[in-house]
Amino acid sequence: MGPTARALLALELIQNSPGITAERLAERLGTTDRAVRRYVGVLRDAGVPVESMPGRYGGYRLGRGHRVPPLMFTNTEALALVMAALAGHPDAGDPTRPVGSALAKIIRVLPEPVARPADAVRQVRARPEDMTIPDPETTATLVQASAEGRRLSLGYRDRIMAVDPWAVVVRNGRWYLLCWSHTKNARRVLRVDRVTTAMRLPETFTPPADLDPVRTLEEHLSEGWRYQVTVVVDAPLADVAEWLPRSLGRLTALADTSTELSATTENPHWYAHQLTAIRASFRVVGPPELKDAVAAMARRLRDAAEDPPPRSAV
Repeated sequence: MGPTARALLALELIQNSPGITAERLAERLGTTDRAVRRYVGVLRDAGVPVESMPGRYGGYRLGRGHRVPPLMFTNTEALALVMAALAGHPDAGDPTRPVGSALAKIIRVLPEPVARPADAVRQVRARPEDMTIPDPETTATLVQASAEGRRLSLGYRDRIMAVDPWAVVVRNGRWYLLCWSHTKNARRVLRVDRVTTAMRLPETFTPPADLDPVRTLEEHLSEGWRYQVTVVVDAPLADVAEWLPRSLGRLTALADTSTELSATTENPHWYAHQLTAIRASFRVVGPPELKDAVAAMARRLRDAAEDPPPRSAV
């Protein structure tokens, strides 16, 4: 560890343990008391207000100078701060407001694996009551293991499972872990707020080379429901992809001018409403429940466009 790194570590130790002695600092830094004084001098030269308290029980602490001293956050602390601000302040996601601006500055100096999900959740445009805030320490463990390619043993609800954590993704105010489950030998999407324990294992992994975490998550969320949906749209795939969110289903080009939408849904009436975003003619192949829902919606729209019958004279 070089002198600069030791000076920064000394700053973190002083910040986290006000009154820490030179002997304790030397022990934590693996150096001498004299070197500690040199590192403290480096911090003071940089404008960090480090105060010395003399006496038998004296030590170092950060004073109140003209400038705010640099803050040293652990990954867990930084992630927790972002989560807490979003949960408690309506302006936390707005970078033009003081709270949002402060969060943006913190995120800019975080390690990329932590900054990515933290920034994603900061930009969520949801009311605080709509958000599910998982445990910050657990979330940080998942994010770091994903970045390092380290396998995990997870407690998830009432079971234990070994997983390769491919990515942590934020969608609609919820945090998800996209992973490969060795217990099920299949791809899984887990709710981070339902992870009860996360323990690092010695095994490592390499995620799929073509992995798109957001796309994979959205495709996963469109699968596994009761009704199997098939819709043929009379438009090129690129156009349909602009009209419909990826979570609505998987798109397949049938020809240059037609596209098949495949998905599952639990609520055909809700799905029929989503199809109104399509700006071209389309045909519902199945299921019958979705056909009925689309027909019912068409009747309501047709009735809404008709003039009311004239009132009878009294």
